[in-house]
Amino acid sequence: MARQHCLEVGKKIKLAKITTRGKDLHQDRDAAEREFEKLRSTLVDLQNRLYAEGERKLLIVFQATDAGGKDGTIRNVFKGVNPQGVRVTSFKKPTDEELAHDFLWRIHRAVPAAGMIGVFNRSHYEDVLVVRVRGLAPEAVWRPRYEQINEFEHLLTATGTKILKFYLHISKEEQAERFQARIDDPAKHWKFNHDDLKKRQLWDDYEAAHEEMLNQCTTKHAPWYVIPADQKWYRNLAIAQVLVDTLQRMDPRYPEADAGISDVVIE
Repeated sequence: MARQHCLEVGKKIKLAKITTRGKDLHQDRDAAEREFEKLRSTLVDLQNRLYAEGERKLLIVFQATDAGGKDGTIRNVFKGVNPQGVRVTSFKKPTDEELAHDFLWRIHRAVPAAGMIGVFNRSHYEDVLVVRVRGLAPEAVWRPRYEQINEFEHLLTATGTKILKFYLHISKEEQAERFQARIDDPAKHWKFNHDDLKKRQLWDDYEAAHEEMLNQCTTKHAPWYVIPADQKWYRNLAIAQVLVDTLQRMDPRYPEADAGISDVVIE
């Protein structure tokens, strides 16, 4: 399952040709949710070992259109992990201080330290997405950022950071349903902004920007995974599978205990 969603370096994709429907790929929701629970339990153990080992780092990037499910993914997939070893950073509109620096300055400050998992809810890719679509900078400014991002991610991997990048792929119809659910439920009104409707009118522009992001920034050391995300249960399963597979290959180990510790008796 994990590998089928991983993009190939140099192979151009069209998002319109990639399904958003997880149930096209896995039709048994109950079985998927049971499998997900097992994977999440394994993830908790592996994350604890990574934290105890304290040597390597894992950076997880989530990008999606509005209502794509980034928050829900993070909440569900990382439920039960040791909070000391996971840091979630949400990148919103840059502050004046951040705008006074290069676009990667605020990103580099948030990358995970040794033993940590860093989770980016949005990321450095906003600077080739919203900046492009909303015309916040000319093309001469944002287009070179693809290569700058690739070089930045290569630096991170060369210095011990494993990078996983997930694009949560939903349909325009699913986005409409999720927006309507937020409007219909007073407890979710805080999630809805009238600006969301303006962005929805730019759906095709955002899809083109996401598509180029995926094509330009899938590299050997940091490929993108395009996850069908109309069904949340499939989305969670697919992402958990990638995380577990990756951490198992990293094979973090608990540090060696001090000599003679098994003979210590607490009185």
